[in-house]
Amino acid sequence: MLLEEIFELTENAKLAFARRGTRIVRRYRCTTGKKAGRIVKDPSDCGKAINPKRRIIAKKTAAQKGRRMARKRRRTMKRNPLSQRLQRMNKSLRKR
Repeated sequence: MLLEEIFELTENAKLAFARRGTRIVRRYRCTTGKKAGRIVKDPSDCGKAINPKRRIIAKKTAAQKGRRMARKRRRTMKRNPLSQRLQRMNKSLRKR
């Protein structure tokens, strides 16, 4: 029974890597559920409800500072060695 539940949870998510400060950590990308497409810490988080307050705050921030955030992200992804390594690691996972 427990093994079936674990398989069901990981079936809804694919392995992905993410930055956590100065480290690369293992995370999961939700393929189904309310958080489809997002990277979460645990596959069981894919089915959890989205926090409406945080969602509104994120939308407001993106509306106000979206361009600036995009510019900073683009610069980080091009120049930060950790980001480069992370991209390579996630790309190798997609090939499998």
